[in-house]
Amino acid sequence: MNSYVNMGVGAFLGTVFVLMSVSIASEGIFHSEVPEKEGFAIIAEEGSSDAGAGATAEVEVDIKPLLASADASAGENVFKKCASCHTVDKGGANKVGPNLWGLVERPIASHEGFSYSAGMKTFAEANKTWTYDHLSFFIEAPKKHVPGTAMGFAGVKKPDERANLIAWLREHADTPVALPSATAAAAPAAEGEAAKPAAEADAAKPATEAEAAKPATEGDATKPSTETAPAP
Repeated sequence: MNSYVNMGVGAFLGTVFVLMSVSIASEGIFHSEVPEKEGFAIIAEEGSSDAGAGATAEVEVDIKPLLASADASAGENVFKKCASCHTVDKGGANKVGPNLWGLVERPIASHEGFSYSAGMKTFAEANKTWTYDHLSFFIEAPKKHVPGTAMGFAGVKKPDERANLIAWLREHADTPVALPSATAAAAPAAEGEAAKPAAEADAAKPATEAEAAKPATEGDATKPSTETAPAP
C-alpha cells in the first residue's frame, strides 16, 4: 500500500479517535441529571371560546350624541392620519382614496373620476348616502363595515376622535349638513326609558284590579248567611 495512503488513513482514524474522546469527556463533565420534580409547572387556563369572544367584542357607539359636542378643530389633527390617501379641499385631486369635499350625506361611491372597489359599490346599492352613522362605523373599522373595500386603513377606534374628525369633515362642504342636536340624539334613549315604567304599570294593573274585586266577592258570598227570614 502506498505510504501516502497509509498516512491519510492514519490521520483520519486519529481524528475520529480524538473527536470521540472529546465527546465522551464532555458528556462526563457537563452531564446533568433529570430533576425529580419540575421547578415550575405552567398550567394553561382553559376557557370557552365564546367567553373569549364576548370579552373582546366591540360595542358600537352611537356617534350622534358625541357630534353635538364635538371639537371640529381637534378633528383637523385626527385627519393627519388620513391625509396620505385623501384630500379634503374643494376640487382637490383623488389620491389613493377619493377627495372628501362635501362628504357628509354624499351618495356613496359617487365621486367623479375615482374607481371604487367592488365591495364599496355593493355597499352603495343598499346604503345610499354617507350618513353620520355610516361614516362613524366605516372610519372605526373600514373592512368590517364595508366588506371587500380596498381601504387598508386600520381605523380610528376612539369615539371622541371619530366625532371630532366627522365634525371637521362636515365643515368642508358648500352647505354643511346640520349636526344632530343633543336633544334629538338623546330622544330614542329617553323614549325607551319612558316606556319601561309604563309597561311595568300595565303589567301590575290586572293584579291590582283582582285585589280590589276580592273583598266585594267575599262580601257577596257571605250575604245570605247574615240575612234573617221576614216575620210572618
